[in-house]
Amino acid sequence: MVNDRGDTGARATGGAGYALLVAAAPGGRQRLMDAAGALHQLAAVPPAALLGTAGGASVVQLVDPADPQTVLTHLRTAAAHEGPVLVYLAGQLTVDTKQRLPHLALARTTPRTARYTALPWHWLAAELARRPEGSTTVLVDLVADETAWPRLSDPLVAGRLLAAGLTLYGSLAPAPPKRRTAAPLYSRAFAAALRGTAEDAPFALLHERAAAEAGLGGGPGLLFDGSAVAVEAPAVEAPTAPLAGAPHQPAPPEPGGGVTRVAEDPAKRVADGAVSRVADGGAEAEWAVPPPRPQQAPAPVAALPPPSPPAAAEQAPPPGAISDPHAAIFEAAHAGRHSEAASMAAAWEQEALRSAGPRSGEAIHWMEVRADLARLADDPARACELWMAVADARLGNGEAADDPEVEGAVDRAHHQWQYVQDRARAQALAPFLISLRGRVPGRRPGALEAVRRRAEILEAVSRTG
Repeated sequence: MVNDRGDTGARATGGAGYALLVAAAPGGRQRLMDAAGALHQLAAVPPAALLGTAGGASVVQLVDPADPQTVLTHLRTAAAHEGPVLVYLAGQLTVDTKQRLPHLALARTTPRTARYTALPWHWLAAELARRPEGSTTVLVDLVADETAWPRLSDPLVAGRLLAAGLTLYGSLAPAPPKRRTAAPLYSRAFAAALRGTAEDAPFALLHERAAAEAGLGGGPGLLFDGSAVAVEAPAVEAPTAPLAGAPHQPAPPEPGGGVTRVAEDPAKRVADGAVSRVADGGAEAEWAVPPPRPQQAPAPVAALPPPSPPAAAEQAPPPGAISDPHAAIFEAAHAGRHSEAASMAAAWEQEALRSAGPRSGEAIHWMEVRADLARLADDPARACELWMAVADARLGNGEAADDPEVEGAVDRAHHQWQYVQDRARAQALAPFLISLRGRVPGRRPGALEAVRRRAEILEAVSRTG
C-alpha cells in the first residue's frame, strides 16, 4: 500500500519533519481515556527525536477538538508536506449506527451523533494515501467503546478497517470498567523509549520496546506493528539490543527550520520555541473558503433531487452477494477504485429504492454513502449535490430542521461546496444550497451569509469574465 515502508520501520534522518499530535475524547462520563495526558508525554520529547529528523520538526497539537472538519483541515495540512510526517492519535474509537465504520470520537461526540461529530477513520486513510510511499507514520494509543470493540477485537477486521493503506503503530484496547478512565500506557512508554534511545531508532523497535514496557503483552488488546494487520498483544520482553543505526523516515520541510507552532488560528505561525496547542478549532473562521487543492475535473451538474447513480461497473457484486457491503465499498475507494465503489453503492441504493421506496431510511442511507464516496474521489461538487439531496429528502420526510441528521447533511453539503473550484458548477449549486441554508441555518452563526457572499462573488466574476 502507498505508505508501507516495508519491514524496517525506519525513520528519516534528513530534512525537517512535521508532526500532528491529536488527543481527542468526549466530555463527561463518556470519556474513556485520559487522551490529553498522553499528549503531554510526547510533547515533551524533542521534535528532532520525535520524528528522527536531523533538521528538526514542526509540531502541531490538537487538544480535544470538537469539529471533524477542523481535524480534517489539519490532516490535509500534514498530508500536503513533501517530507516525513508523523500523525499521532490518542483517544477512543466508536462506530456510527448506520455504516458501522470506525470513527475517532471528538469532544461533542455522542452515540447518536457519531456520524456527524466524530472523525471517520477512512478520512484519515484517504488523506494520507495521497502521500509518497514511505513518508508517513501513524502512531495510535486508542480504546474502543462498547459499540466498536465487538467488531474491532477481531485482528483481521481491525487490520482491514484501521491499518489498510497506513504504516500504523500502536495499541487498541477495550474500554475500561465503568466509571474508570484508561491511562495512556503505550504513549508514556513510547515517549520514554524516544527519550532514551538514539534519534535514528526505527519505529518498529520503538514500538516493540513501548509495548513491552507498558505491560501490554498477554492482554485483551491489539497491537499494530507497521504491517497491514493487527495482532493480539503477545507476551513480549523489552528488547535488549541498542536502538540505533536505522535510516530515518522522510519529513516535510517547514520554512525557517526549528519548531513552528500553531496558535488558535492554524493560519497563524508564531515564533520558534515551545509548541503551542490548538484547543477546539473555535478560533478558526468556520465558513472561510478554503484554498484550492488539486482534483480531477468534475462531471456536469446533475438535477436535484437526487442525482442519477453512476453506471454499474463489471466488478461490482450484486446486492445480497455479501451481508455487509460497506467494508468492501470503502476498501475499493481507499484503493483508488472509485468507479467500482460508486457502482456497488449505487446498486445497493437501487435495491433499497425497489424494496423500501425513494425516501426510505435505507435509500437515504445509500445516498449518504455515495456522497462520502464522491468526497473520497475528489469530486466535491458531486458530494455537495448528494448531501443536498439527502437533506431535502429528510426534510421531505418531516424531520426537523434542527435534527442532527438534517443539520449534518446541510453542513457537509456546505463544506463540500466550498471546495468546488469550477465556478460554473459552484454557481449552479448555490441557489439550492441557499434555499437549504434558509431552512436549516445550523448551529454556526453566519453560514447562510457565507453562502450568499460567495454566490455573489461567483456571479460578479462570471459577469466580468
